[in-house]
Amino acid sequence: MISYFYSQSLTLNEWIRMVTDYIIVFVTTKDKAEAEKIAQALLQEKLIACANMISPVKSCFFWLGKIDSAEECLVVMKSRASLFGELEKRVRALHSYEVPEVLALPIVAGSEGYLSWMSSVLR
Repeated sequence: MISYFYSQSLTLNEWIRMVTDYIIVFVTTKDKAEAEKIAQALLQEKLIACANMISPVKSCFFWLGKIDSAEECLVVMKSRASLFGELEKRVRALHSYEVPEVLALPIVAGSEGYLSWMSSVLR
């Protein structure tokens, strides 16, 4: 995998920065309206560069000692790792769930143009 990044003329430091700087954050919401509210607030506050909403998604989970399920909206957001703490705090404040899903995964590769654009619109 590292050879791919070298073939893209990235130094090891640039690759490490790219891998650790940018994240994808997943948040499920009760419906599209809540997803929109959260996404708009995070965009206004420059905590995310972009949000994609996928609805409906069927979620199955353990809750209060039993298996449950719900139809939800999945929000896929792009951000920077250093903003995750504040992003998560804002999602919790805006979200209707007692325990909202706020999960981040590192972006391990991305087009230079897209990552540059993300950097320009995020705090």
